[in-house]
Amino acid sequence: MPRLALYTFGVLKSPLADPAPLTREFYDIGETVYREISRHPGYLAHAEAAYGSRGSHFDLDWGAWGEFAVPAWYGKGRTVETTALATTLSLWTDPRLAFDAVYSGLHRKALNRRYDWVERAEQPNHVFWWVSDDVIPTWQDGVSRLERLHDHGATPDAFTFHRSFAPDGTPAPA
Repeated sequence: MPRLALYTFGVLKSPLADPAPLTREFYDIGETVYREISRHPGYLAHAEAAYGSRGSHFDLDWGAWGEFAVPAWYGKGRTVETTALATTLSLWTDPRLAFDAVYSGLHRKALNRRYDWVERAEQPNHVFWWVSDDVIPTWQDGVSRLERLHDHGATPDAFTFHRSFAPDGTPAPA
């Protein structure tokens, strides 16, 4: 049975290493949100670094999720002191359950405050695509799909909550 991959990406207003209260708050709420989402129906897994997760994502070991990558439009730093991004890569059973998880609970509260932490962008901030049950999507897969969504709009290979597709490529009912 196919699984749904979800890649999210945003550029933070300040580096992850910034000791300012808003950056600490972003980290604190993020850890709590992940715990809650991991218990949500439909959630299967998310990319986690093998050893720690603060600072630069670029030099961490992501295991089966592959080498860390970012969209072409990310222009901030890549070191522990300068990395300023918020990104996730996860697997779900279907779009409806992912939608319910993202737009409820603690994650919904965080979304309501996202512009305290994340810069407004012209580019999409998330993308879905279907993978077979034996595939672990990679960071590069997520970046490629997000860039494809940006360049071509929603297609069966790169879509959003609002314009989604079934595993067979047919448009999903609204």
